[in-house]
Amino acid sequence: MYDLVIRGGSVIDGSGAPARTADVAVTDGRIAAVGDRLGPARREVDADGLLVTPGFVDIHTHYDGQATWDPYLTPSSWHGVTTAVFGNCGVGFAPVRPGTTDYLINLMEGVEDIPGTVLSEGVPFNWESFPQYMDALAAMPRAIDVGAQVPHAALRFYVMGERGADHAQTPTGEELDRMARLLEESLLAGALGFTTSRTTKHRARDGRLTPSLSAREPELFALARAMNRAGRGVLEVNSDFGPGEFEALQAAAAIARRPLSCLLVQVNNAPDLWRQTLDQIRAARAAGLEANAQVGCRPIGVLLGLDTTVNPFSAHPVWASLRQLTAAERYQRLLHDADLRQRLVAPAPEGTASIFAAQLSKAYPLTGAGLDYEPEESRSVAALAAARGVDPRALALELMMADGGTGLLLHPFENYCGGNLDVVHAMLTDDATVLGVADGGAHVGVICDAGAPTYLLTHWGRDRTRGPRLPLEFLVRKQTREGALAYGLADRGLLAPGLKADINVIDFDRLRLRAPQVVYDLPAGGKRLVQRAEGYRHIFVSGVETLRNDEHTGELPGRLVRSM
Repeated sequence: MYDLVIRGGSVIDGSGAPARTADVAVTDGRIAAVGDRLGPARREVDADGLLVTPGFVDIHTHYDGQATWDPYLTPSSWHGVTTAVFGNCGVGFAPVRPGTTDYLINLMEGVEDIPGTVLSEGVPFNWESFPQYMDALAAMPRAIDVGAQVPHAALRFYVMGERGADHAQTPTGEELDRMARLLEESLLAGALGFTTSRTTKHRARDGRLTPSLSAREPELFALARAMNRAGRGVLEVNSDFGPGEFEALQAAAAIARRPLSCLLVQVNNAPDLWRQTLDQIRAARAAGLEANAQVGCRPIGVLLGLDTTVNPFSAHPVWASLRQLTAAERYQRLLHDADLRQRLVAPAPEGTASIFAAQLSKAYPLTGAGLDYEPEESRSVAALAAARGVDPRALALELMMADGGTGLLLHPFENYCGGNLDVVHAMLTDDATVLGVADGGAHVGVICDAGAPTYLLTHWGRDRTRGPRLPLEFLVRKQTREGALAYGLADRGLLAPGLKADINVIDFDRLRLRAPQVVYDLPAGGKRLVQRAEGYRHIFVSGVETLRNDEHTGELPGRLVRSM
């Protein structure tokens, strides 16, 4: 007698093999069998006409803080994610000395756009060392599994203090030894990796560049030797990949004898740099280094609305009178005050114009059932305004005031230089890439890409019209087994006997993204953008149903995953 049998679904098992109609049986939280007409079970789920896949593995999130207060880790758990890895990009909350939490909060607020008040109230900081942080994570029941990585910025600041955030300073030999020792201890305690940021895009709230930006090769190599001694963990990097940068990272990974994972996006100021970096990763792989590029599946875009962090008018002096209002109050003021609307859409005084107001040819309405994340230029706000003979700023305001003031505009700023997703198609189909730019838990007031797993299946597997689609078997493998193996999580991401029973049962015909929305559900009443989905009939974590018909069941079987 099995505990659970999911019967007669179209099984896409995560290996890349063709879909087949089969039953999936579960016993004691593990997959017991996959085959035809399996025996009886205590519970049976009719999956006729539904997809059955492994639970999705998201290796690039920023739930470092949210994981300490939210057992559901939304939005990711609404989108089939059953394992989430955080601590990416060199930022996080451990190790931390008592009395120094303000700096880590300031850094996370600046780099990942998570409000400082939210973090101050929500994160308990009842730990000092990274192993103690993992123990705190392990003690909290949750809906999905989580894994944590050691962030370079926190480690450096812990050992060096304020000198660690001063880019004119370098660590002493004693400080290098201490950083390396703490990293080794953390990896042996179960950290899944060590992460560093080497991009000028990452700044603390007070404007200071992220501490790890100026870490020189002696520091990288000392930490790499610690990884080598531990024999565990991935070296994850977010970098601008300037001259000589990849070579230094490759050398560090070779010393560590551990996998190298590099964030890869197309940036507007160097639209072909991603190709050069991917060529370097391929060459490193050919030379025997285990390396990959973490890529996304849709454009990375800022969402512009009346209640988001930024919009085309947020720098306009007239907006100052609206900034402190509630969303409802702001909408009512705009709705009933025509003079206010006219003053708002008038050109802003010199020095106060938002870049988003000047670039409405690159902003698109994110409305309708389709939620078009691959819009054509003819659908930009500027093009639509020209066709109607109206001011683009006036149209932008009109679109944001739609649906009671909840309308949103999408401003793609990465992965969309060509005005389509052909570059993303090239990234996805390269065998040196894994999925990893969804950023769940981060950029909560401007970006909401945690729904990427749902978008991956719907857009690339079913709905795309502006270019080739991709087979579902390929897409599922990309979101499951490949991500799991990239982090050494060989017990998941595949529907096979003996492996962990993390399973999605999906009504693929109905699967769709809902529109992003602003909600006020963070600690201290903080706001964030969330995006839900429709079509997830059942989600199981270790054989326990955590979501049914797109709603959480209240079950919390998720655990902290430690490296082995």
